[in-house]
Amino acid sequence: MVERVVATPEALALIDELQAQYGELMFHQSGGCCDNSAANCYLPTDLTIGPYDVQLGHVGGVPFYIGKSQYDYWKHTQLILDVIEGSGGTFSLEGNTGKAFHTRSRLFTDQEWAEIEPQVLRDLA
Repeated sequence: MVERVVATPEALALIDELQAQYGELMFHQSGGCCDNSAANCYLPTDLTIGPYDVQLGHVGGVPFYIGKSQYDYWKHTQLILDVIEGSGGTFSLEGNTGKAFHTRSRLFTDQEWAEIEPQVLRDLA
């Protein structure tokens, strides 16, 4: 099965570090800052997920959400959670580590899209 969101080894290591410090986590893809490239990491009690959010999957066992309107634009891409040096200037939990989560993307291949499209259509319904 094609995953809609994946993580680099560096991102998985930072997730492990944050889980050790905070426990249960969640991600929400930024829709308004950093050219929409910042995935923010929160405690589940810090952000309410609503009907206008789509769960793309899990990275490192952590649920990953994106706003539905942003998802409409990015539905043809796989999101790749990565880490860059710097604070990122976000409200994300990794802000004091000297690292920041950063989202990259790649277009699904035609074969991948054929596999994933039925699921996307259900998400948008």
